[in-house]
Amino acid sequence: MADLEAFKEEVRAVLAERLPEELRKGNRSDLPHDLLGKWIVEMGDRGWITPDWPTEYGGGGLDREHTAALKAELKKAKAPIVSSFGVSMLGPTLLEYGTEEQKKEFLPQISKNTVRWCQGFSEPGSGSDLASLQCRAEKEGDEYVITGQKIWTTGADRADWIFCLVRTDFDAPKHEGISFILFPMHQEGVKVAPLTLIDGSAHFSQVFFDGARAKVSNVVGPLNGGWTVAKRLLQHERSTDGSSDGGIGGAAKESITDFVKRQVGLENGELADPTIRERLAAHEIDKRALSLTMRRAVEEARAGQRARDIGSLGKFRWANMVKNEQDIAVDSSGSQGLGWEGPGYEDAQIERTKKWLITRADSIWGGTNEIQKNVIAKRVLGIPE
Repeated sequence: MADLEAFKEEVRAVLAERLPEELRKGNRSDLPHDLLGKWIVEMGDRGWITPDWPTEYGGGGLDREHTAALKAELKKAKAPIVSSFGVSMLGPTLLEYGTEEQKKEFLPQISKNTVRWCQGFSEPGSGSDLASLQCRAEKEGDEYVITGQKIWTTGADRADWIFCLVRTDFDAPKHEGISFILFPMHQEGVKVAPLTLIDGSAHFSQVFFDGARAKVSNVVGPLNGGWTVAKRLLQHERSTDGSSDGGIGGAAKESITDFVKRQVGLENGELADPTIRERLAAHEIDKRALSLTMRRAVEEARAGQRARDIGSLGKFRWANMVKNEQDIAVDSSGSQGLGWEGPGYEDAQIERTKKWLITRADSIWGGTNEIQKNVIAKRVLGIPE
């Protein structure tokens, strides 16, 4: 592997030559689509989407030190990065629990960002008590026939495949009869119904399965052992949430600091409103502290340390912090802070109003704050039942 400093120089040279100026804005929702698509292909071809995955699965084959250096250079250049269910959740889980055939089939697609995945976990009657799920998978030859419903399925209307929790033993205790299985979304027996949210978006969907089919060979981990696989995947999800700066297409067009500066104004180089200034400074300190904590969580996950679930701590803090950030944004805008449509409001103000509304759910999805507190108590602090 190349000397670290030589590797950094190589990355900088590639970024200088290949990354268009129009994309040097980080993960924003208004990036030019064509240029972004070409950059994602470039990232995939270089193994930069999954830099620490083995090269035989489409990754970059980098060690921790070189992976960290690559990510630092990408961040410094404000390069957009790929953040997806495949990269952050399913891929790491397959690397640990998948068969060699599963790895060879699915990981290269994730590393190239050519297949979109969604997560089929929650059901109308099984949210926080996920293990009570009722979606059924009944074996028929070399396939399972899937019947049931999932809800709050992010990106289901655009997904090609789903990783799904299904009940395969209907007589076993609820945690022991669940399997983790992969199957395509574009088939007979799958119906997707997007849910319009309070901000007018439809990121989530209901998904109905009525005779959908999945190969028996696409069960990940042991049959009826899906709860263990799912818990491990959720550790990856919560670690990602806690360290997230927003995925491609999901981040605000303007940073919170720049937005607040424009709303409040400056006096002698400082924010004119001392209360907002103090709140924003505290928020930035919290972001830095959380970033460092989640870096440790990611390193522990990569090292296979499962005893502690620092990811839940990150998810809990992150959920509160994103709500706090939008509170600051709305408060800094004064009477303009609740703009929805029509003249008199900036586009950025309307965007922040909608983000303020939707972030009310951040402490619910991905495991409620209450669930995260339980996990933190048991698996981080070691408090007895």
